[in-house]
Amino acid sequence: MNNGLLLWVDDEIDLLKSHILFLERKGYEIITANNGTDAIEKCGQQTFDLIMLDEMMPGISGLETLQKIKDISPATPVVMVTKSEEENIMEQAIGQKIADYLIKPVNPNQILLTLKKNIHRKEIVTEVTQSSYQRNFQDITMKISNCKTYKDWIEVYKCLVQWEIKLCNTDSNMTDMLKAQKEEANIGFSKYIKNNYLKWVSPRKDLSSRDNIHKLRTNLSIQTTNDNNEDIPMLSPNVFRNNILPLLNNGEKVFLIVLDNFRYDQWRVLSQEIGDLFDIDEELYFSILPTATQYSRNAIFSGLMPNKIAEMFPDLWVSEEENDGKNLNESSLIQTQLDRYRRHNTFSYHKINDSNDAEKFLHQIYCLEKNDLNVVVFNFIDMLSHARTESKMMRELANTESAYRSITLSWFKHSAMNELFKVLAKSNYKIVVTTDHGSILVNKPIKIIGEKDTNKNLRYKLGKNLSYDSKEVFTIHDPRNAQLPAPNLSTSYVFGLGDTFFAYPNNYNYYVSYYKDTFQHGGISMEEMIIPIITLTKRKRK
Repeated sequence: MNNGLLLWVDDEIDLLKSHILFLERKGYEIITANNGTDAIEKCGQQTFDLIMLDEMMPGISGLETLQKIKDISPATPVVMVTKSEEENIMEQAIGQKIADYLIKPVNPNQILLTLKKNIHRKEIVTEVTQSSYQRNFQDITMKISNCKTYKDWIEVYKCLVQWEIKLCNTDSNMTDMLKAQKEEANIGFSKYIKNNYLKWVSPRKDLSSRDNIHKLRTNLSIQTTNDNNEDIPMLSPNVFRNNILPLLNNGEKVFLIVLDNFRYDQWRVLSQEIGDLFDIDEELYFSILPTATQYSRNAIFSGLMPNKIAEMFPDLWVSEEENDGKNLNESSLIQTQLDRYRRHNTFSYHKINDSNDAEKFLHQIYCLEKNDLNVVVFNFIDMLSHARTESKMMRELANTESAYRSITLSWFKHSAMNELFKVLAKSNYKIVVTTDHGSILVNKPIKIIGEKDTNKNLRYKLGKNLSYDSKEVFTIHDPRNAQLPAPNLSTSYVFGLGDTFFAYPNNYNYYVSYYKDTFQHGGISMEEMIIPIITLTKRKRK
């Protein structure tokens, strides 16, 4: 058994024979050196799994040796061992990216612990995570089977995302089991939505109508359409009413950040980057159908279901058949919502599509402090999903969901959004971060036939005379029942379920090969519909 090759550098190496024998019995091979020059030479001759380096040696010091070793082998972990506890020595060593720091006299178990941390961390994490997931597998399966309410589905989705993120950071072979479990959950979730969605959005329950505006004005804390304790989640049109207006009522200045096409798993990764800046209050809510920007984001900003926008503000609604941008009127829609509640809050609206937009926005950030509400939309993640579909290189870079999360995190670290959070962390804003919908990695094509004017989205279709297998989709035959616009009397909406996507029989094979394994949105899945809304408050420092 060989657990690793170590180089131990100490001018009193002969006094450490008992420690060396202990480690050799544990399966480690030890190479020794009693000065920095010899250590540097040995590092040039072979690669070590870890180096134990004495800080105080005659000739070349430990810190000088460390610098030269890092030049030769920057990835090899180095553990500094010293009698000194001087702060400046520790800081210098840490600045040169040591893996660990031990104070003499060291005992064998201390050394063994640092070896496990720095050589075997991934193996240990993989083993522990894998065993833990195996123990929880049956429990998760039971939770999926027993889901009866939207809260149950939120908890299942959070659990699956948690395990997805844990397992992706290991070498576990359990990822396929988790993927199958997630597919099973999405099958159950799709059935739940098919059975309940129209109850949630029934026009008789629309509290955004003119008849109920007084009720909403006088009690903003009412849970939408849930007066009879029904199983109805918060939906897109209620974001302002439930999460923005109450803050404004309390005299808070609010900064609303909307990340287009932002999934819960992406938020969980991003949250680790900003967790030390803010106190975080995390919730999940449901996007309306279709889970597409034209519908769900306009619903957020207007506080209305899509058909009400089209009826009340026809100049602000862009129908599917029009080629103009579907989200050119968002600022105006926000104003209509504030007007409907007879509010006089000042607000700004900005949309950021590229780095030039971002720079301009950051330059004027301090001019926005006069507003009660500032709204900014970031389009990067949506652009990334489209680029991944169209670019072979982007498919390679984001070839898995884990890689997709990683690219999102990398963008955030180097983006204006990161700078924005740092600025806001020094302000007194209440920051609300949310999205309009998520996306799902699609794999299973299903055939559909439609007329020429049928929309092009791969996860939902609307039109006349659509032909499909009704068992594979969720169909809304009368759009009025879902508060959706109906361009024609015979218009119906058809939604893809789980990881399916629509393909036309003409040129079917080409179409399938092009769109298979791409991120799409518009349909019914946990990833698209269950989305985050987060309230951030500046962390108080003592």
